[in-house]
Amino acid sequence: MDTVAARLAPFGTTIFTEMTRLAQRHRAVNLAQGFPDFDGPDFVKDAAIDAIRAGRSQYARMIGDPALNAALATRWQSLTGHAVDPDIQITVTSGCTEAIAATMLGVINPGDRVVMFEPFYDSYRATAAMAGAQPRFVTLRPPPNLRAGEVTDSPFWFDMGELERAMAGARAILVNTPHNPTGHVLSRDELERIAFLCAKHNVLAITDEVYEDLTYAHEHVRLATLPGMSERTITLSSLGKTFSLTGWKIGWAITTPELSRAVRAAHQFLTFATATPLQIGAIAAIERGTPYVTSLRAQFSEAREFLAATLASLGFGVVMPRGTYFIMADHSEVSRRMGVAGDVEFCRQLPERFGVAAIPPSVFFDNPEHGRSLVRFAFCKKRETLEEAARRLRAIGPAPRA
Repeated sequence: MDTVAARLAPFGTTIFTEMTRLAQRHRAVNLAQGFPDFDGPDFVKDAAIDAIRAGRSQYARMIGDPALNAALATRWQSLTGHAVDPDIQITVTSGCTEAIAATMLGVINPGDRVVMFEPFYDSYRATAAMAGAQPRFVTLRPPPNLRAGEVTDSPFWFDMGELERAMAGARAILVNTPHNPTGHVLSRDELERIAFLCAKHNVLAITDEVYEDLTYAHEHVRLATLPGMSERTITLSSLGKTFSLTGWKIGWAITTPELSRAVRAAHQFLTFATATPLQIGAIAAIERGTPYVTSLRAQFSEAREFLAATLASLGFGVVMPRGTYFIMADHSEVSRRMGVAGDVEFCRQLPERFGVAAIPPSVFFDNPEHGRSLVRFAFCKKRETLEEAARRLRAIGPAPRA
């Protein structure tokens, strides 16, 4: 008897689980799963601990603790210049992953088309399946000047004609910027083109902006702030990436009153409410966290430079990320020397042979061939962790001379 529902059976176990198991089995440095190997700031943890000691242990309000919603509204206005009603337009969720699921289930009907860029965060396709949506994919492609043994500042890119064809007749487009796994930060021009097509084809925009504070000399533009987009955009984000508290699972959705009702219609039957003391801790992060975020961004910027240079020295073709804490690289030259083919086999052998774990991004493509030559490394680690990973990877040998 089949035990897994047909709509979820194709997804199996996530690649993050598989690669983390390999890392544990071979005691590898885990540059696969995207979480820091250090903790978030004490003042945020202390606020949550104080809330527990004060007896804040019962259900929170379904839409979010009033003080957290108010803090998020204040933050949104300071970032965008636009006021939102904290009790009507903001919904606190159990991480952005739940916000994605609640949004999909709340606004998408079975058979609706949903456009998403590939490679995609793996929950996008799964939550689309839960909603009965028909996904349409637009491919982000590596820059044409990507070369083995070099680092390029050129970004991933997509074809405008491909996007227009996908959006015709669609119900929604899911936009992730800064983008996991490519590290691409969509430019204002790219977002303006997306906004134009949303208006032309009457398409809702769902934006996943969890890496909004982790950009490197590139502006993060919020799609909801572009002309005509505030009434058709649901902006999703979370606390975890910005404050190195990925296990807290505090996320939110900001949108119009009408679209908020749709998100909440699903949210109330998924998690109903998010952990009360962690919401109190989140208030401290949002209200007092700017110095921490500035310091973290500087730390990750240095880590990005270090890992990119290391990978290029070994023969990887490296795309310098403009945001997030991931590096995408072409492994073709390295895998040739290892005698393996494809990103999945490359990433399965890397922990055993060299003691480092990474993610094969072909699993994030509708057509896996588009990702076979690529590999994703996470640099959200302590400097000593990255140096140990570099020491192990150097056993691969240096890049061949041209």
